[in-house]
Amino acid sequence: MCGIIGYIGPQQAAPILVEGLRRLEYRGYDSAGLALVNGDIHLRRAVGKLRNLDQLLTTQPVLGELGIGHTRWATHGRPTEENAHPHVVGKVAVVHNGILENHLELKHELREKGRKFASETDTEVFSHLIDEELQRGAALPEAVRLAALRVRGAYAIAVVHAGEPDKVVVAKQQSPLILGLGEGENFVASDIPAVISHTRNVVYLEDGDLAIVTRQGHQIVRVQTGEAVTRPEAHIAWSAVAAEKGGYKHFMLKEIHEQSRAIADTMRGRASLEQGDVFFEELRFDKASLQDLHRIVIVACGTSWHAGLVGKHYIEQATRIAVEV
Repeated sequence: MCGIIGYIGPQQAAPILVEGLRRLEYRGYDSAGLALVNGDIHLRRAVGKLRNLDQLLTTQPVLGELGIGHTRWATHGRPTEENAHPHVVGKVAVVHNGILENHLELKHELREKGRKFASETDTEVFSHLIDEELQRGAALPEAVRLAALRVRGAYAIAVVHAGEPDKVVVAKQQSPLILGLGEGENFVASDIPAVISHTRNVVYLEDGDLAIVTRQGHQIVRVQTGEAVTRPEAHIAWSAVAAEKGGYKHFMLKEIHEQSRAIADTMRGRASLEQGDVFFEELRFDKASLQDLHRIVIVACGTSWHAGLVGKHYIEQATRIAVEV
């Protein structure tokens, strides 16, 4: 689960993006980054808490009135600066929340064409696919749409391009994404708290939507067909504190209702429902090493200890190997 924020308008974007990321930090905390468009793509990324990015921006400030930001919870690749978002290929920058289930086959295909990858993430595949379409002459919205047609899995993405500095293009499938509607400025975000200090008028995008966001407004099309659609505008009456609770009475109730989505987000991209396979690319065990295992220890605390007990049951049942929690 990661946090996305985007801004286009008359103000300097960096402070707005960092503020939005701070309100989304509950969605990710291993790294954070910004990409601003000002003649070119200007990238700032830092590992660890958001304050590390804040400190970087103090020593290496960046200007621009169009930008995207991201706070990450690692799903593919270790927490490093190279794996932090945004990912830049050519003159396009991408931030992504979700997991691309077919990223390995796409990465292999792109490498066969001579493309080189700078990270261990699945997201960088999106950057290359979009850049590939731009190289063929597509405008940014169509390049994003064509790239989205090729991926399988969950995504909410925000994309900017140095060659088209008048728009942010976003798309979503099974990951949350909203538009925040302002006066002469507009926002995109994973969740309402990121934009509520700037606007209370939002549009909830639906799965399969792609939006082109400019200073003046937005246009929404369907990824599959390119057909234009409209989505209703909603007014948020909650306070900023209530917005962080997602409209629930308290955080515990919010977390209870988010359990099914949290489990799906955790498993997505790790398990193939079609083939029954489970993928943990960070664990470099070969078959011989796995066959040599005689004991497994799960170290956990609190709620995760109870999850470990469930894991013990399933692992012992499937492998006949003793598990201690």
